Amino acid sequence: MCCSYVSRMPKPGETIEGHKFEVGFGGKGANQCIMAAKLGATTAMIARVGDDTFGSSTIENFKENGVDISKVMVTSNISTGVAPIIVNDEGENSIVIVSGANKLLSIDDVKAAGNMMSNAKVVACQLEIPLESVYAALKTAKEFGAKTILNTAPANKDLDVSIFKFVDILCLNETETEIMTGLAVSNVDEAKKSACILAEKGPEYVLITLGKQGAVIAGKDGKPPVHVEGVSVKAVDTTGAGDAFVGSIAYFMAKHPQLLFAEIVKRSCHVAAVSVCRKGTQKSYPSAEDLPKDLFQ
Repeated sequence: MCCSYVSRMPKPGETIEGHKFEVGFGGKGANQCIMAAKLGATTAMIARVGDDTFGSSTIENFKENGVDISKVMVTSNISTGVAPIIVNDEGENSIVIVSGANKLLSIDDVKAAGNMMSNAKVVACQLEIPLESVYAALKTAKEFGAKTILNTAPANKDLDVSIFKFVDILCLNETETEIMTGLAVSNVDEAKKSACILAEKGPEYVLITLGKQGAVIAGKDGKPPVHVEGVSVKAVDTTGAGDAFVGSIAYFMAKHPQLLFAEIVKRSCHVAAVSVCRKGTQKSYPSAEDLPKDLFQ
């Protein structure tokens, strides 16, 4: 992940001067995994990286954060996935993803990690790897009795909604929701409408994130959708906030399963809000020691 900080976003064809540049670690799955690890979960990654400096440093970063890397495979003749990012003075970001080795994570790789998933309480998937590998991971996880999270990022219009029957938590932002439903989402009421539509397609819960407005939850039980309010903070950098949120959801589902799902979402909103008060992605993520103790009770 390469991050450039600018006063404003450039217009098409425009060159502007930035005021800071940083190189850090990223990838949606990696971010979510690190966030869960920082909160205290036992974590593991199923992934591919390139045989390059980005790949080796990514593996070292996993090790430093206590992540099981036994199923992180190194692939020759292709780059590690990268994400150049631009962040403006309001903390808003624009991201370009170059998948690299991520696109080579295969169904066979997923099957080879079956023993790992058999011991998992929660398996979280994203769409930075081939869709068929995502489907295989969700099906395998459910066969072993794990709870599943599907974060539909980056948005992919080819996503097969029939897979949702293997999904416990379907997590989307406003843009991803619009691609999935064809309906604009710019406020809480619109999010509730879309969440109910998606809930009819099979997931246990649909969770639509709304940035500083919090999140909306709808369940397949048909009960009225719930709005969980966000935490008001002065954002410095929103990069990776959605991943901090999903990683927190995974942590609380695994470590505090007694909590109502709305309470899990509320606590995860708090963690994500803390992350946007610092620059960077993974380095902005708080550890459990940085957070109020009552979040873990």
